[in-house]
Amino acid sequence: MTQRKNLVVAQSGGPTCVINSSLRGVIDASREFDNIGTVFGACHGIEGVLKEELLDLTAQPEEEIALLRYTPVAGSIGTCRYKLKSWQNEDFERVVEVFKAHNVGYFLYNGGNDSMDTANKIAILAAERGLELQAVGVPKTIDNDIGDAEFKLIDHTPGYASTAKYWTHMVQYANEENKGSCPADPVLVLQAMGRKIGFIPAAARMADPKRENPILIYLAESPCTLEQLAEQVNETLKQAGRCVVVVSEGFNVGDVGAVKDSFGHTNFGASKVTVAQTIVNYLNSVGLATRGAARCNVPGTDQRHSMGYASTVDLDEAYRLGQKAAELAATGQGGYMSTILREPGFIYNVRYDKAPLSEVANSERTFPKEWILPGGNDVSDDFLRYLKPLVGEDMLALPMLNGRQRLTRFQPIYADKVLPAYTPQADRQSHS
Repeated sequence: MTQRKNLVVAQSGGPTCVINSSLRGVIDASREFDNIGTVFGACHGIEGVLKEELLDLTAQPEEEIALLRYTPVAGSIGTCRYKLKSWQNEDFERVVEVFKAHNVGYFLYNGGNDSMDTANKIAILAAERGLELQAVGVPKTIDNDIGDAEFKLIDHTPGYASTAKYWTHMVQYANEENKGSCPADPVLVLQAMGRKIGFIPAAARMADPKRENPILIYLAESPCTLEQLAEQVNETLKQAGRCVVVVSEGFNVGDVGAVKDSFGHTNFGASKVTVAQTIVNYLNSVGLATRGAARCNVPGTDQRHSMGYASTVDLDEAYRLGQKAAELAATGQGGYMSTILREPGFIYNVRYDKAPLSEVANSERTFPKEWILPGGNDVSDDFLRYLKPLVGEDMLALPMLNGRQRLTRFQPIYADKVLPAYTPQADRQSHS
């Protein structure tokens, strides 16, 4: 009989509406394999492994596990932005020590590009040390930027469809606002997340697929300057008397005082000025083709945690990717990320497979140029055909209690710490 080993699941990077659905998939699937013992959740990602903070998920009530489907972001076991870099030898040694101390044979890391790099490094380390450890990645990012330009490694990433659904509704509402208040406020500029990747702002076209309203969409990849944007806005004002502009936070407007996170990615939410405000200031300074002024709206992390807008398709697929990751680990297929691939044909259908961590680690898929229309202020119907089945048709019904949403609340049942206390290497460097 195969010796039972414990499983550690952890999360990294920015959270999503469906990250806990993947976590639930991991927990549920792990029960089906005799060689998986206790499932532990590392609190705040790889930092929880380093600090030996392991929450016992096997001991949690069934009701709390089920509620993960309806619980957004990472409050259940936490996330982090801590990256294991090649020079952090002590951190890698600590990971090995913790896994040995707690009889861990399976490590699942749920995250984006950099998280897949961490999972890959641990998989390589395990192979070099001859450890009985299967490291598997679970994909997650609202940016939809994991993988390759041909969509052969992964078709789309859990989290993206729910953020796209959020923008579908937000732009509908913003268009109604603009339509009603255009005599005084003819231009409304909305800023979308996505850093340098345009999949999120592109989703705004779902709000008006027949292009019946004056909506202009600018991705980070759009071949437009700020001056050209202003010209196009004024041309739209001459024709329609109003204009809604959706712009990527990574659209080039010059220096915005960008702040970098520990992964080296620009954190536009912490930057000195926003792209949307810069555009509004520029439009108002050069003058509009109608009376009134431009104004802006800059949503924040609600783009990724507004559970009422979660796509039910996204939730289901995130769950199955968690299940697939647990299956890969349990069957000795470490070094892979669970993946989702679209089957050919008119009717939307997918299959769950695996992609080598070495190929997805630090990958960055940009928005296809062929999906950006000439003029740089709209996206194609081919993109809408790609996105529509992911967003789905229905709104999620949320469990409520006394007027408030019922969220997962895990009991504080932790594995006993058996190793000396440890401070992650990067934390020591930053405080030295």
